[in-house]
Amino acid sequence: MIRRIIEIDQEKCNGCGLCANACHEGAIGMVNGKATLLRDDYCDGLGDCLPVCPTNAITFVEREAAAYDEAAVSLHMQQRKQNTCPGSQSQTLQTNSCPSSQSHTLQATSCSTAAVSSPASQLRQWPVQIKLAPIQAPYFDGAKLLIAADCTAYAYANFHTDFMQGKITLVGCPKLDMVDYSEKLTEILKQNHIHSLTVVRMEVPCCGGIEMAVRKALQNSNQLIPWQVVTISTDGRILDRT
Repeated sequence: MIRRIIEIDQEKCNGCGLCANACHEGAIGMVNGKATLLRDDYCDGLGDCLPVCPTNAITFVEREAAAYDEAAVSLHMQQRKQNTCPGSQSQTLQTNSCPSSQSHTLQATSCSTAAVSSPASQLRQWPVQIKLAPIQAPYFDGAKLLIAADCTAYAYANFHTDFMQGKITLVGCPKLDMVDYSEKLTEILKQNHIHSLTVVRMEVPCCGGIEMAVRKALQNSNQLIPWQVVTISTDGRILDRT
């Protein structure tokens, strides 16, 4: 049958794996370092992978292709879950992508196994860098989102317990990354149900970029989400909550 389906330009693809993370049906995988459409019948033609591609390597085409097979996709996803190593503390959402950008939901360490003198990590997902994070992921659904400047976790001693606990964490440095986070954050806010948003930044002027990106994303997404900004001093104190 002739239908709309994605096409991946191998020359434009940089192998980041973000499209594989965004494909909920597992239609896209990484082959020899490049994103590849594995099976036509796994692709529903909705294009969740298009907005996450940083090189615009993915487009829609009309061509002869097998019909989308929901039953085959369901079986494929069940098999992937069964192949997850028992006892693993993370669930991989997509396989065969670059390890730095491969999306995971992390399980918190049980209090009964964590040493009292060694507090458990409160990180609930991977990746954490804004540049690498997918636009859509199950852990975003109903999430209390924490967007923090890189340096805050080093300056503030109890960052995990006071800020990260119970939240999905995204971090970045607007000065070093030299990108406008607002576009990606806008899509995350648009395409997921975010419960609340907390911004943690340093007192230094350049850190205002991360706050401005969030303000812009909230405006552009037209989402009414309760949010606050916490400012940390260079010596590790909370200076302000607004």
